[in-house]
Amino acid sequence: MTEYEVIITSDRTMMSNHHGKEFLGFLATGPAINMPEKVWMWLAAPKLGVDEFGRPKEAPYGLRKVEAKLVDEGFKAAIIDPDYIHKYLKSMKVLMVGHHDFFAYGPPSIGWWVITGKEPVNRLSLMRFMRSEVVRKVKERGVKIIVGGPGAWQWLWELDFWRECGVDLVIEGEVERVIGDVVRKALNGEELPDYMYVGPSDTPSVGEIPVIKGGSVNGLVEIMRGCPRGCKFCSVTLRPLRFIPLDKICEEIKVNLRAGVRSVILHSEDVLLYGADGIRPKPDPLIKLHSVVRSLVKDGNIAWSHVSLSALKYAEEEYKLVSNIVNNYIRVNKQVFIGVEVGIETGSSRLAKIIMPAKAAPYPVEIWPDVVEDAFRIMHENYIIPAATLILGLPGEESDDVVKTAELLDRLRPYRSIIVPMFFVPLGTLKYKDWFRKHNIGREHIDVMLKTFYHTVYWAEEILEKFYLREPYLVPVKLGLKLFIQYVKWRMSKLKPEIEAIIRA
Repeated sequence: MTEYEVIITSDRTMMSNHHGKEFLGFLATGPAINMPEKVWMWLAAPKLGVDEFGRPKEAPYGLRKVEAKLVDEGFKAAIIDPDYIHKYLKSMKVLMVGHHDFFAYGPPSIGWWVITGKEPVNRLSLMRFMRSEVVRKVKERGVKIIVGGPGAWQWLWELDFWRECGVDLVIEGEVERVIGDVVRKALNGEELPDYMYVGPSDTPSVGEIPVIKGGSVNGLVEIMRGCPRGCKFCSVTLRPLRFIPLDKICEEIKVNLRAGVRSVILHSEDVLLYGADGIRPKPDPLIKLHSVVRSLVKDGNIAWSHVSLSALKYAEEEYKLVSNIVNNYIRVNKQVFIGVEVGIETGSSRLAKIIMPAKAAPYPVEIWPDVVEDAFRIMHENYIIPAATLILGLPGEESDDVVKTAELLDRLRPYRSIIVPMFFVPLGTLKYKDWFRKHNIGREHIDVMLKTFYHTVYWAEEILEKFYLREPYLVPVKLGLKLFIQYVKWRMSKLKPEIEAIIRA
């Protein structure tokens, strides 16, 4: 058994490849509905394959970056599946736990929690892990516990649990520049701060960002960090924009291929801005990127993590770039569609101008609803299936803004998509604002939630039938999702008269 002094891990909702389907991971952001939690967890987050040392063949990308940085600096560090960390009790001196949504306070978890009144499974899973016997033994042996990741801020809202678990340090931000010094201090028995925020002045340069050493979940590979749009509800916009060189991207794809991961998810806050001129997509860098990626991933799927609707509209209308990339580099061989996350956030131009004035750029924010509809049409025509978000309860929101969002949803009904409503969570430059809570929900919000429900159910059935989970080994998962959709439709039919009465009141 290799003796590792630094163990990096997470709970099961993170340490899974979700049956090789990234979107299924979103089930872990909700509570188990009409089925045992174990069945829900099997649908959302089945166990990963591991080697003889308990090292997963795929692991969350953020953990892979931390692992790579520590290994490059000479530490005996490795990502270990949570079911195997007990094997390292004797050698472990630092336990690092990463997560994007520790306590389900992030979107969309908080929305499902408020709506259903039940704690999401990601929260339950993480808290069980932190209270597990093995973590208790880790603490008894004097091991330093460091937690971090995009959800690190949530520990500030769980101070009692922080003390209960004996967490030594909560670290937030891009950590590549500082993590070596932090771990070195922990190993030397030096005192650590309770909380550490890595601000823009300490964000790593491209040269300081390491190449991952092992496979990432579903082949996720970072192509860019930061975002130039400056939306007030987003913390990513606080960080500088950096493009990852093509040779580094290729290195990481090859790492995944060696690990047996045959597909790739190109990760950025806005994939179509890779190599861009400000907020205007440029054809050459994007075509070169996709050409090289397809030459490496010959038979696997290519996906995008996120794109902005305005960049998508501009790229297609100016250069026919979207249809070019999709038809010549993505929808080839057996791949029939591409999935991506997009942000609508609001259908109100007035509110968009206040909260996200550059979201529509290079188009004027006053035509934001038109930008959204045009982008959805382009995606529909090119077999791009978006998972789109709306944010209810944004600071400064008025009733008419919510009505405008409902009107936009009516315009989007003809376009294949999943649309998820989320409640405002205080992040980014709005982190000092109040949360959107259950008592804030008005009739207009209920109307929007109903419209997103009917839109999503309508298209989810077609997506499942024609595009998603086509592999034979996923037949049980597909059947489980179909049964779940039928249950939700039945349940909604029972509640519909009561809900509609509330809206009419």
